[in-house]
Amino acid sequence: MRVRTGRFALGVLIVAVPLALALLGPVFAGEPGLRAASFTLGGGHRLGTDFVGRDVWRQVLHGGRPVVLTALAATALSYLVSLPVGLTGALTRHRWLEEVLLRPLDVLLAVPSLLLILLMASVFTPGAVGVALLVALVNVPDAARMVRATAAEVAARPAVEALRAQGETWWRITFGYVGRSGLRTLAADAGTRLTGTLYLVATAAFLGVGVAPDAADWAVMVDRNRTGLFVQPWAVVVPALLIVALTTGTNLLFDAALEKRGRTTERKAHR
Repeated sequence: MRVRTGRFALGVLIVAVPLALALLGPVFAGEPGLRAASFTLGGGHRLGTDFVGRDVWRQVLHGGRPVVLTALAATALSYLVSLPVGLTGALTRHRWLEEVLLRPLDVLLAVPSLLLILLMASVFTPGAVGVALLVALVNVPDAARMVRATAAEVAARPAVEALRAQGETWWRITFGYVGRSGLRTLAADAGTRLTGTLYLVATAAFLGVGVAPDAADWAVMVDRNRTGLFVQPWAVVVPALLIVALTTGTNLLFDAALEKRGRTTERKAHR
């Protein structure tokens, strides 16, 4: 119990700083000041200046929101598609319908996520919304299979057959019982998937997909300022540490949640 509580507290502590900066940073960023020389320290700039002479601290305050909001939107969109596809595939009595729904996803599953994003980005130039849609797209195959596997396990229970025998509607069985019973598993998977989505969004931004070359974005800051790493390291180190803290803290939080769920399941089984 203490280990799980400690892991959860550590996760909250680690993720609190980048999350607070991402969500509240722009409120306290203030107006942009005059630009100074590139990669300088001091001169009224807390963390120095970046590759074009902008204040690094102000860029940090503005740079987290695009990463966090895009990752959250992409995760939500992926489940918006995956939930109906996975639930229908698990509970349909028509084998052909399951094949029609899930087999096209295998094609996407065969292509590495980042490669697919880069291929799509070479066809059209995505903005923030486009990046969210692309990241959601590459997450749909895995998420749909997770939903299907979870729903299939619940659907095999005698309670589902009893509900069918009572004449309950497909919608009530699917969403009222099966969906609700698998909610904890899917919530844990969503947390783990959010971490992967953060990685993909940050990597896409680092490669220049969906963002301007001089955008206030933590990943873009790492990429554009790395040429001055040994002259003005804060322009690279601070945004890089914030990205690492965001992903690591999220992992710890959901690991603690998974462990809690596993122990709860064990206690129920022993009863």
